[in-house]
Amino acid sequence: MALVAIVGRPNVGKSTLFNRFTQTRQAIVDDTAGTTRDRQYGHCEWNGRNFSVVDTGGWVENSDDVFEEEIRKQVQIAIEESDVVLFMVDVKTGLSDLDSEVAGVLRQAKKPVLLVSNKTDTFDMQYASAEFYSLGLGDPISISAANGSGTGDLLDLVVEKLKNIPDQETEDEIPRFAVVGRPNVGKSSIINAFVGEDRHIVTDIAGTTRDSIYTRYDKFGFDFYLVDTAGIRKKSKVEENLEFYSVMRSIRAIENSDVCVLMLDATRGIESQDMNIVSLVLKNQKGLVVVVNKWDLIEDKSNTVMKNYQDAIRSKLAPFTDFPIIFTSAINKQRIMKVLESAKDVYLHRKFHVTTGKLNAEMLPLIESYPPPSNKGKYIKIKYCTQLAGPIVPTFIFFANLPQYVKEPYKRFLENKIREKWNFCGTPINIFIRQK
Repeated sequence: MALVAIVGRPNVGKSTLFNRFTQTRQAIVDDTAGTTRDRQYGHCEWNGRNFSVVDTGGWVENSDDVFEEEIRKQVQIAIEESDVVLFMVDVKTGLSDLDSEVAGVLRQAKKPVLLVSNKTDTFDMQYASAEFYSLGLGDPISISAANGSGTGDLLDLVVEKLKNIPDQETEDEIPRFAVVGRPNVGKSSIINAFVGEDRHIVTDIAGTTRDSIYTRYDKFGFDFYLVDTAGIRKKSKVEENLEFYSVMRSIRAIENSDVCVLMLDATRGIESQDMNIVSLVLKNQKGLVVVVNKWDLIEDKSNTVMKNYQDAIRSKLAPFTDFPIIFTSAINKQRIMKVLESAKDVYLHRKFHVTTGKLNAEMLPLIESYPPPSNKGKYIKIKYCTQLAGPIVPTFIFFANLPQYVKEPYKRFLENKIREKWNFCGTPINIFIRQK
C-alpha cells in the first residue's frame, strides 16, 4: 500500500493532520513540542483510494536532547519508506531556520513533496504563506488541520501523486499481538530485535514510547501485527497529561489485540503493577505470554532458579496459571523467536474447538465421578456440555438441573479438567452453567 509521510519541525500540527486523515484520535495531540516520538501509522481513504499515513516526530537539528537525535532518525526512516512526503510549516510563526534545514533534506530525498502551510485559519492568512516559496519546494498548500479547511484539496493532490503507486487490500483478519508491561522493561527493544531494525525509539528513560505502534511482521512463516504500547504505570505516578493519554492508549491496544506479550524485568521480578496488567489482559479475555526479559543480567541462570522464578510468577497470577513463560534477552536476541512461536500457539489455542461428542465423552464420566456438591439437600446433575462456536475465547456450556447452585470452585474444577484434556495454554476459558 502507498505510504504518505508527514514531516516538519515540532508543533506545526502534524499529528492533528494525521488524525484528520485517518479520522481517528490515534496520535496524541498536545501543545507541548516533541509530543510525537515514534512513527505512528494509520490508514486513509479518499475518493476510493486507500493509502497509509505516517506521523513523525518533529525534526530538530543540533539538539542535546537524547530524544531529538532519535526523532531525526525516525523522520529519516519515514522519508525513505514513503511514496509522498507532506512537509508541514506553520504560517503563524512563519519561516524558520529549522524549516530551511528540513527543506534541504527533502530536496535531496528525491521523493514527491507537497509543501503544506498549516494553521491558515482565515482567508487573509493565506497571503502569509507566500514566504514559503523560498524553500524551493513548489506552491504552498494552505490548510487548517484543526478545522479541516483545505484538507480536501490537499487529499486530492495526494491521490494525484499516488496514481502510479499500486493499491492493495488491507488485511484486517491478521492477528494482533500487543507487547505490554511496565515502563523500561524492554518492549521496544524486543520488537526491534524481531524486525531487525531500529523501528522504535529505545532509550534508558522510562516512558519513551508514548503512542501504540503497529508493526507488520511477515517473516519466517509468521504473519501478524506487533503492537508496541506505552509503558503502563500506576495511576499515582501518571503526572503529565501526555502519559495519561499513553496509558489509555495502552489499555485500548490490549482491548484490540488477540494475544498480549507481558514483558517482565528479570532484575526486578513480578510486581503489583505487572499483576494489574495481567488482570487487565484477563478482564478483556486476551491470550497471554509472559516474557522475562534481561535474563542476561542474572548471574545464576540454573534450571532451579528458572523453575523458582516460574513458580513465583504462576503463584502470584493464580488462579490463571496455564500460560507460557519464556526467559529472554532482547539485547542478545536470546530465545526471542520462541516468544513469537508461543504467541502464535496461544492465538491458535484460542481458536481450537472441541467437538461436542468428544467433550461429552471425556467430561460426563468425570462429572459423574466428581459431581457438584449438593446444596441445601438438593442433588445437582450435569447432563450435557458443548463448546460454543464463534466466540473469540473458548466458551463451554454445561447444562444442569439446578445451575444456580453450581459455585465458582466447581467451575474452576471443570476448567482445569478441560485444560488437562486439551491444550488451551495461554488463553482464558469461559465456563457457563445453564438450565437443562
